Amino acid sequence: MSGEHFVGALRRLDDEAELTIVENRLVGGECSYYACMPTKTMLRGVELSSALDRAPGMAPERPDPAGVWEWRDWMTSNWTDDGQVSFLESKRCTLVRGEAHVVRPGVVSIDGEELEYDRLVIATGSRPFVPPGLDGVEVWTNREATSTHEIPESLAILGGGPVGSELAQFFARMGSRVTMIERGDRLLGRVHEDAAAVLADVFREEGIDLRLGVGLDRAEPGITSHLSDGSTVQSERLLVATGRVPYVDGLEAAGVTISRRGVEVDERCRAAENVWAIGDVTGVAQFTHVGKYQARVVAADMCGQAVRADYRAIPAGIFTDPEVGTVGTTEGVSARWELSDTPRTSTYEKPSRAGFVRVFGDPKDRVLVGAVCVGPQATEWLGQLTLAVRSATPIDVLVDTIQPYPTFSEAIFFALQELQGKLSQ
Repeated sequence: MSGEHFVGALRRLDDEAELTIVENRLVGGECSYYACMPTKTMLRGVELSSALDRAPGMAPERPDPAGVWEWRDWMTSNWTDDGQVSFLESKRCTLVRGEAHVVRPGVVSIDGEELEYDRLVIATGSRPFVPPGLDGVEVWTNREATSTHEIPESLAILGGGPVGSELAQFFARMGSRVTMIERGDRLLGRVHEDAAAVLADVFREEGIDLRLGVGLDRAEPGITSHLSDGSTVQSERLLVATGRVPYVDGLEAAGVTISRRGVEVDERCRAAENVWAIGDVTGVAQFTHVGKYQARVVAADMCGQAVRADYRAIPAGIFTDPEVGTVGTTEGVSARWELSDTPRTSTYEKPSRAGFVRVFGDPKDRVLVGAVCVGPQATEWLGQLTLAVRSATPIDVLVDTIQPYPTFSEAIFFALQELQGKLSQ
C-alpha cells in the first residue's frame, strides 16, 4: 500500500514524472488482503455479536460463519487487485508484474528483463517470521488465518502480540478452543503493561487459555506443540504470529545499507543516492499509516521541499474488544483515569467492562508525550491524543479544551486534569 500511496502523493506535486510500479504480488500490499482490512472486518462481526450480551433487552445472537466470510471476502475483493490497478491507471502509472532485483544503480531486472530508473523507491514490505522447530508441520500465518473459510475446533497461537491477540479473540468467539503461547511474561510485550493486564483478564473470561512465560521447543504433525515448561498443547491448527521481517532480497546492488531491521534510511527516508525506502522494509514501525506517511515525505523530498519525518507521535491500534490505542512514549509523569468513572461507559454497555486512559507528560515542557487507552472504539478517540503529542500542545491548553458530553473523550479530559495536577506539584 505504501507504493501506491507514494504514486498518489507524487502526482499531487508532479504531474509529469514517469512512474512505474513493479509488483510480484497483489497491488495494495499485505494490509489490504491479509492483515489490516480482513482482520478488522472479521472482528467487527464478533464484536457486534458480543455487544448484545451487554445490552439489556437485546437477544443474544452468535455470528454466522458464512456471513462473516462473505463480508471479509467482499472487503478483500476476493483477493483481486482490479481496484488498485485502476487507481494506478488513473494516476498514469505503469504497472509491471514480476520479481524485481537491482542489478546495478539505475537498473532493475524483472524476471530477466532490465528496466532503467532515475529514482528508486523501495516499498517491498515484510513477511511473517516463522521460528525454528516447525519443520514438517503445516502452520498458519496471518495469510492463511485471514483467508480461511473454516473455524478449527482447536487453535494454538504462537505469539501474544497484536496479530496473535486479534486472531485469538476472533476464533475464540467463533467457537474455536484457543490456546495462546507467549514466551514473554505477558501479552502485548511492546505495549504498556496496564493495557496487557486488561486484555489478559478479558481473554481468560472468554475462555482463551493463556500460556505465558513459555516458548515452543518443537511441534509435531498432528499437531502437538511441545513447550519449554514440559507441557504440550494439542490443536487442529497452529497459527504462527511471532512478528515480521523485512523483504530485502535483491537490494544490495542499490547501494543501500541493510541491517537486521531492514533498509536504513535518514530523516528524509533516503537510503542511498537517488534511492528512498518506505514502509515495513525500513523497520521504523510496521504500520500501514507509517508507510503512507513516509510516502508523503519522499514525494515532498523529491520535489525539493524541506521536509523531515517526525516519528514522535506514531499511533497504533489493536482491534481487540475492548480496543487498545497507543501513541508516543510511556516515559515521564503519568496519570490514569478509569472509564468506569466516565458517564459514557454506563450508557454504552451493561455490565461495563474495565478500561482506562493513561497519559504521560514532560514535566519540563509541560506537554503530552504519550498515551495509552483501552476501551470501546479506543482507536477512534486516539486521534486527538496523537495530534496533541505531535503538535506539542501545552497540557494547560488541552485541559482547557471542551470535550463533548457524554463521550469517552471525557476520560481524556479527566486524565489530563490529573496529569496537570501532578505536574504542578
